[in-house]
Amino acid sequence: SRHDLCLIPYGGGTNVTDALRCPPDEKRTIVSVDMQRMNRILWIDPANRMACIQAGAVGRRIAEQLEQYGYTMGHEPDSVEFSTLGGWVATHASGMKKNRYGNIEDLVLDLRVVTPQGTLERSGIAPRESVGVDPRRWIYGSESHRGIVTSAVVKIFPLPEVERHGSVIFPSYEDGIAFMYDLAQDGSLPASVRLVDNMQFQFSMALKPGSSGLRAIKSRAQKWVATRLLGYDPQRMVACTLLFEGNRSEASRQQATVYRLARRHGGMKAGSENGRRGYQLTFSIAYIRDFMLDHYVLAESFETSVPWSQAVPLVENVKQRLWQEHAKRSLPGRPFVSARVTQLYDTGVCIYFYFGLYYK
Repeated sequence: SRHDLCLIPYGGGTNVTDALRCPPDEKRTIVSVDMQRMNRILWIDPANRMACIQAGAVGRRIAEQLEQYGYTMGHEPDSVEFSTLGGWVATHASGMKKNRYGNIEDLVLDLRVVTPQGTLERSGIAPRESVGVDPRRWIYGSESHRGIVTSAVVKIFPLPEVERHGSVIFPSYEDGIAFMYDLAQDGSLPASVRLVDNMQFQFSMALKPGSSGLRAIKSRAQKWVATRLLGYDPQRMVACTLLFEGNRSEASRQQATVYRLARRHGGMKAGSENGRRGYQLTFSIAYIRDFMLDHYVLAESFETSVPWSQAVPLVENVKQRLWQEHAKRSLPGRPFVSARVTQLYDTGVCIYFYFGLYYK
């Protein structure tokens, strides 16, 4: 304030929300505040299941350090390899295991924020408060407009007893959405459940390494059952990846519910290995994007949340609009447009799109 400077904190640099873009009409000198050395877990309180972590700590390092003490924070966004705790707070982040652990606002118990008017911090942490306005709400999603997060007290959880992957294929996107709706209403949600459309399903199959022996025989058998016996159209079928976490009985109960509901909508179990690969593919997308840049393919991702009633028409409308805009500009070829449902809520879903075009 004294020197009329504008400070922009820099965490992992993933910049999904464009929060690092400097306003072109900003008259003040802009200073980039590198957070990478504020990367420590300051303390862990196992009795009350809390930890205080500095804002520059990267997701993968947080997970590694907490695991040494038998705990996890459970927050796993697509960018977890590079993004930071401060970035998660400043961009109101969600993670792939939201169903079990919650979004960032469910995990953060307290914040320390440096503002132009002074430091925002409190001396005690209560399980819940009902007096006055919650200052944390001013900071979530603020992109540091109100101050720079320097540390946060977060919930931690014992490492799950089991971690099981699974997958289901459905005849169509509509069948997959109907299944996810029933699953959300039932309430027996696994830690992660994601539905990819046909284009992304084909893309993941194209990236699948070649198999041999029993694995190859099993893969061919699954394909025969799906396309021949059950009559799935390869140009319409979609896939759902699943991750079950918790104790053994809890995971088994969730699996039974998920696969029962899947059968109701024409779904077929596709195995744990396909589920594991589908889950890991999320982390690979950024690397694939960088590789494709060398081959004249530009790619971007964007997402939105919609009520259940709009989950089907939204995807079709977005794809049609992108195809139309691509044709209007007389760009070569046909663009890659793909969607996946990433998060379930009582009243709707979050849908994440990938868009790629050949620009040579």
